[in-house]
Amino acid sequence: MLAIEILGFTTPDERPLFVAALLLHIAAGLTATVAGALAALSRKRRGRHPHAGTVFLAGVSVVALTATVMAVMRWSHSWHLFLVATVTVSLAWFGWLARHRGWHRWRTWHGSAMGMSYIGLLTGFYVDNGERLPIWDRLPPLSYWLIPAAVGVPLILLALARNQALPGRRRRAGDYPRVRGLENREG
Repeated sequence: MLAIEILGFTTPDERPLFVAALLLHIAAGLTATVAGALAALSRKRRGRHPHAGTVFLAGVSVVALTATVMAVMRWSHSWHLFLVATVTVSLAWFGWLARHRGWHRWRTWHGSAMGMSYIGLLTGFYVDNGERLPIWDRLPPLSYWLIPAAVGVPLILLALARNQALPGRRRRAGDYPRVRGLENREG
């Protein structure tokens, strides 16, 4: 198979299905990256946070679907990216379920899972593209796997602490928004 160039970037496969999946994958990845950052940086209340989170979830779902298509077409080259995408989308849906089902300590589960999903999204990007990125191209390949988590995990812990979602923290009665009739189920 020959590679073709799109917008100055060489694609690893010229088949139309692969190229279409790749273009959709890139668009969904960019959408999820921006929406995830907006959700993470916005106040945790109705409005921007849940809207951006829903867009993030949809984007990550499309990223996983397109990663699956591309991995099937180039399994020996992309199987590890399929695994990253599967873990990433699973974490995002787990975080969504924790919030929408009102699980015990849902804030902890939701924030942790969504944050780790965002780390997974960035890890997949850097593992696949790090050797072609300025500055990243000078790092050892193992760093593409480790740097997103090394930066992201402390930020997740900081966000959980800031939003009083770490276990053992005392909470006030009015701290939690209603979830489909459930009130203060954090316990």
